[in-house]
Amino acid sequence: MKFLKFKNFCASFAMLLLAIQSASAQTAPCLKAQNTCSEWVDLDANGSRGLIYRTHALTAGNEKIEKVVVVVHGQGRNADGYFRHMLAAGFLADALQNTLIISPRFASNNGKSCLDKLEDKEVGWVCSGPESWRSGGTRAKVSGGDLNSFDFMDAILLKLSNDKVFPNLKTIVIAGHSAGGQYVSRYQFANQMHDKLAVERGIQVSYVIGNPSSYTYPEASRPTKTAWPSDVAADAPGYMPVLPKTSESAFVAFKDRNACTAYNHWPYGLENKTGYAKDIPDAKLKYQLSTRPATYLLGELDILPLYGFDDSCAAMAQGPTRLARGLAYAKFVNDTFKAKHSAIMVNACGHDARCMFTSETALPILFR
Repeated sequence: MKFLKFKNFCASFAMLLLAIQSASAQTAPCLKAQNTCSEWVDLDANGSRGLIYRTHALTAGNEKIEKVVVVVHGQGRNADGYFRHMLAAGFLADALQNTLIISPRFASNNGKSCLDKLEDKEVGWVCSGPESWRSGGTRAKVSGGDLNSFDFMDAILLKLSNDKVFPNLKTIVIAGHSAGGQYVSRYQFANQMHDKLAVERGIQVSYVIGNPSSYTYPEASRPTKTAWPSDVAADAPGYMPVLPKTSESAFVAFKDRNACTAYNHWPYGLENKTGYAKDIPDAKLKYQLSTRPATYLLGELDILPLYGFDDSCAAMAQGPTRLARGLAYAKFVNDTFKAKHSAIMVNACGHDARCMFTSETALPILFR
């Protein structure tokens, strides 16, 4: 009799141990940029979908998750590489146990340099121009209804809002670098999920915008050299002449507007808007821009015309370098619309996402 009781105890203990191990395995972060750490996100009722890499499934209940960081790749659309960048940052911040990291892929097979292989029903986005994925543009080939690239992020946030899956989620940080920085900058003031998450779940969403080539100015004025600090070397050596400071205003009517007639067209300005933002009134976009938290992470050495630097006249109207453009844009939004955005320089970093996101400067902003 004692032997049977002991045998039953051993069996029960083994079952308990397996259950604990199983639960532990379900909540352990997935740390490889490969298929085992990816899943598909449905984007419409027709089965259109987008691929994400993630440390935890978006469909399995997880009480440990308190924070989410969504990171958007650059023009190379290497979501796997950016997943690794943010995994490295999460490790350094000791945040992997309670933080869900997500890296969506905005695949494109549209344009000479955008030749991604699209999986079955995977949405392909426009590669460049006003309708680009980085500006909330529509899919490259429309079938079964319209979709734009901001809908992809909306779908991710909608899944995160499920209180049965993530009951303890408190904050979401949406970050991007380079072309991804352009995406996040425009999603910040255009999206309709920010307030929904705050009202329905009390989830705070913030935006980290890293080294984009251009911004969307809500007014037609553009910066002069006075718009960035005199002690910051924001000019590009050998690319733009270093001129002495003047006493002119930081922002003036664009002097070359007759030659560069599209300088204030979308996505550089609010004229001729397309995609997600097309039907949103300018006044609402300006209000959302000024009231939603944003941090501009700017590389101290990002002063060269490299890695897809936008040298169009509309972009050059915003400043000679990415560093200058970021400093000027933050000042414009804060001075003109009373926003409380932060422009933070990351020492010794150029146009390099790994350097930016794993810096001591960035970690407390990404994993706050």
